[in-house]
Amino acid sequence: MENIQSKVVIITGASSGIGEATAKLLAQNGAKVVLAARREERLHAIVDEIKQGGGDAYSVKADVVSAEDMQKLAKFTLNTYGRIDVLINNAGIMPNSNLSELRVEEWDQMIDVNIKGVLYGIAAVLPTMREQQSGHIINLSSTAGYHVAPRSAVYSATKFAVRAISEGLRLEESPTSHIRSTVIAPGLTRTELLDRITSPEVQAIANKIKDMGISPYSIAKAIAFAINEPDDTLISEIMVRPTVL
Repeated sequence: MENIQSKVVIITGASSGIGEATAKLLAQNGAKVVLAARREERLHAIVDEIKQGGGDAYSVKADVVSAEDMQKLAKFTLNTYGRIDVLINNAGIMPNSNLSELRVEEWDQMIDVNIKGVLYGIAAVLPTMREQQSGHIINLSSTAGYHVAPRSAVYSATKFAVRAISEGLRLEESPTSHIRSTVIAPGLTRTELLDRITSPEVQAIANKIKDMGISPYSIAKAIAFAINEPDDTLISEIMVRPTVL
C-alpha cells in the first residue's frame, strides 16, 4: 500500500469499532493518523498501542457535533504535520426505533452526529485541501443509506444524506481542487453501534442478529483500498456487507 505511506489522516469516531480498526491498519501501512473521539482515555490507549508497533499517531478529544471542536482538530493536525491528506468521517450513532415511539431526542442526536458531524468535518478540512489542491474525504454511510427498513427511517434518512453530501462534494471539488470524495457503506458490523438502541423491540431484533456482523477490519480494508488508489483514480462508493445477510 505504497500510496498510504506518509499520508496524514484524521479519523473521527476512532475510540472503537471501524475507527479504531482503520487507525491501526493505516498506521501499520505508514500513515500518520490523528484519532478523534470523546473518550479520551480510550484514544490514549489506542495511540499507545499504535506507537508501540512503530506507528505515528496522535489523539484529540473532539465531539463531531461541535463545529469548534472540528476546527480545533484540523488546526492541531496542521500544526503537527503541516498538511491534511485524508479525513475519515466515521463517527455515527444508530438508536433505531419505530416512528410511533416518538423518540424525538434520539432523532435529533442522529441528525446532529450523522449529518451535521459530517458537514462540520468537511468544513474543518476543506479550505486546507483546496489550498493544497489535493485531499480525500471519506464519509461512512450504510447499507441503510440505500434501503429503508422498518424502525430505521431516521437513521436511513441520515445515511441517505451522507451519500448526497458526498456526491455534491465530488461534483464541486474533484474537477478543480482534485479532492476525492468516497462513500463507504457498511452492512451489519460488530461494533458498539447497536449498544445505543433504547427501543425494547429493536433491541430484541438486534440481539438476534448482532453476531452475524462482520469484523470492523473488513471495513477498514475497504477504506484503505480507496485511499491507496493513485490520485487520478476516485473510488466513489464501496458497499461491504455480511455474506449471510
